[in-house]
Amino acid sequence: MTHIEGDNELPEYTSRASSSVAPLGALTPGSEHTVSLEDSKGHKWLLLSVKSRAPVPESLPAFCAGDLISGSVTLDILKSESPKAIVVTVTAATTLIGQEGQDFLVIEKVLWNPATALPDGPVVPRLEKGHYAWPLEIALPNETEVLDCKKKKIFPLPPSFTERASPAYINYKITVIVKRGAFRVNQTLATDFGYVPITKPELPSLMMQKACKENIPFVGPEGDPEGWYILPSVTITGTLFGSKRGDVDFNLALAKPLNYARGSAMPLWLTFTSTDEQALDLLANNQAVRIFLQRSLATGSDATSDYAGKHTDNFFVSTIARAVFWPATDASTTGKRVLQGEVNLKKTFKQSVIFPRFSVRYHLEVHPFEAVGFVHAPHVTGPLLTQPVGVTSLHATGIVMRSLAPPEYAKEIENFDNSVGLLENGNQRFYHHGGLGVS
Repeated sequence: MTHIEGDNELPEYTSRASSSVAPLGALTPGSEHTVSLEDSKGHKWLLLSVKSRAPVPESLPAFCAGDLISGSVTLDILKSESPKAIVVTVTAATTLIGQEGQDFLVIEKVLWNPATALPDGPVVPRLEKGHYAWPLEIALPNETEVLDCKKKKIFPLPPSFTERASPAYINYKITVIVKRGAFRVNQTLATDFGYVPITKPELPSLMMQKACKENIPFVGPEGDPEGWYILPSVTITGTLFGSKRGDVDFNLALAKPLNYARGSAMPLWLTFTSTDEQALDLLANNQAVRIFLQRSLATGSDATSDYAGKHTDNFFVSTIARAVFWPATDASTTGKRVLQGEVNLKKTFKQSVIFPRFSVRYHLEVHPFEAVGFVHAPHVTGPLLTQPVGVTSLHATGIVMRSLAPPEYAKEIENFDNSVGLLENGNQRFYHHGGLGVS
């Protein structure tokens, strides 16, 4: 909430709304939110009320793509006033820490000026003492035109984004402005709101749809080739117990399409082959496999590029989840081991977004294996495989990718989440921008 203090004729601003925002999964139409300006005696002389998808009035308003911002602006003045206009604006901006925000959306609607009729009909040059109410309706567009790499381009509106220690944020705001004449300061009444684009994965294969609906295990790539994206085979070479060489080939497969809803699981399938049974047993187990989901946040002028600032101060990478694996049922044989797995995508994850000055991307990385008695030879430093993936705001229509991890493996997911939380709490690289965002 923000305000600008005006002249002595108009009172100060008092916030009446909480800064909390509900997650998308809780958004249901019906709540009404009101903020107000009050005078020194507590009289509410200017009120902004809006209806939104947020479940409780105490939350900030929340809207999805294509929503209509509806509500009212109420003016209850105790003496006559001569404002130049009463205007409502809907604005959105990207802001990098330490820099001025850049608006990418500005919608302005004049509710009243001396040449505009009041809601009940008459045109008046000034507002006399009394109660005035204007209905408010502003449609949110699905996209906006923004300057990117010196060219104007059309982009979908990005989600709100604010989180602790972030180097950048995306903020949406509704503002009522009582405009004054020369030498007199305007007064404003504003509320932030959360905005969530509606993004969904395409439907998976028919066999995967059946498994999701019946809550049964997935069929692997051999039985359901349409359901999986198989990455190139990788050979792991190393020494076993310091005495002999061992080679193991592995193939990682991800469920198609390569977009996954937050609040779901990303299905994985891992196949190992080798003539060395000992090497297979060492590497084909959950403790040895190190596959992580990483999120990168790019800011600055090249944020929309796939190669955005990876070696600059405008690129920030964090590990947010680790895949867990367990033996696939009746799939392993001599010379072959098969693991089924998943990555847990928490509801609090931010959805993928590519937007000028601000982009959030995800990729899955396979890191060198860690097994007692096995040493990579030669030594491996970087990831063995990297695969971009997307995170959406909603599930595919009628389909939810539920977690299939056995209880003991699900516990490992919880432990990883806790450890990541501790690391995030200790990250003091950036100053905190207050408030919670929806994205």
